[in-house]
Amino acid sequence: MPVMTFYLRERSRDGQSRAIMGYLVNAYGKDDTLYPKQPRDRALVDQRLYFDIGTLYPRYLNLYAPMIFQGQAYDEEKAAKLNEALGWLNTMLEGRNFVAGNNLTIADIAIALGFDINAHENVTKWFERTKKALEPHGYMEIDHAGGQALAQFMKSKN
Repeated sequence: MPVMTFYLRERSRDGQSRAIMGYLVNAYGKDDTLYPKQPRDRALVDQRLYFDIGTLYPRYLNLYAPMIFQGQAYDEEKAAKLNEALGWLNTMLEGRNFVAGNNLTIADIAIALGFDINAHENVTKWFERTKKALEPHGYMEIDHAGGQALAQFMKSKN
């Protein structure tokens, strides 16, 4: 997945892509649909961002980083932990089009990775909606292409 590592402007520096997205939407967004200003709506987006950075993404890295960087074998136990987190995401999506409601937000952009999500119906439907919503903004050229390259790399390791 491509990651924006630093955003520099007006002597401010930020090295965390989720924070960078929040800053960019706050500073340059035409409206607040991607990152709502209303406290309750923003809190839900923030909770989903925290879920991603604190649970989902670490479990993804815990499974795949040792395979990529250390040549380790696929670990079923680590895969089960990632699948557990995807199950929680599946539950979060019940009755919603996107992770924090019915509109695309920066939380969707952060979470929309190429996991094997077929066992989670709500996650599968959400991922398709998110890809479609991001398509006008270059999703296929940026995130999808990187995900495909990573998938090919992983297949070559097994």
